[in-house]
Amino acid sequence: MSLHITDDDDADQLLTENPLALLIGMLLDQQIAMETAFTGPLKIRERAGSVDAATIAGYDPEEFVEVFRQTPAVHRFPGSMAGRVQTLCQTIVDDWGGDASAIWTSGDPDGPTVLKRLKALPGFGEQKAKIFLALLGKQYGFAGSGWREAAGSYGDEGSFRSVADIVSPESLTKVREYKRAAKAAAKEAASS
Repeated sequence: MSLHITDDDDADQLLTENPLALLIGMLLDQQIAMETAFTGPLKIRERAGSVDAATIAGYDPEEFVEVFRQTPAVHRFPGSMAGRVQTLCQTIVDDWGGDASAIWTSGDPDGPTVLKRLKALPGFGEQKAKIFLALLGKQYGFAGSGWREAAGSYGDEGSFRSVADIVSPESLTKVREYKRAAKAAAKEAASS
């Protein structure tokens, strides 16, 4: 299994090999381009030395904001997003022994259980949790029963709705087109 989300080999390798990096990329995926969000963990590793839950949680908060602010920035909102990443990492340490993958591996959970665990994480609402569950099922080898149903439409086979469906530059283009169309439809619905 190898992820191809960012079009940056080093960033994709980190996402593939480090479950926390993948979780952080998903957390960062708001109000910035998907590729920028998912290259964030690589920038964090290059500047902070690692992508490890205990290390990030224990980082001096002001210094961690500087990790986010360095050019190119990890996120367009460095202060708030650095704090969210540290809060997420502290939760992983407190609730999952520092092992992000335990969220979807501990106790051989089914899809609805993993969805519930994801929604309990800071920064993961219903939609983000469903998208991440679909990413786990479609590309990360998670095979818990009922994951497609729990992921809702993001679990649909052959769809191009989210990062869960990006496996190539062509699929990235299709996901972007889907998002653009959905945004336009929502805008039109709001104005009528």
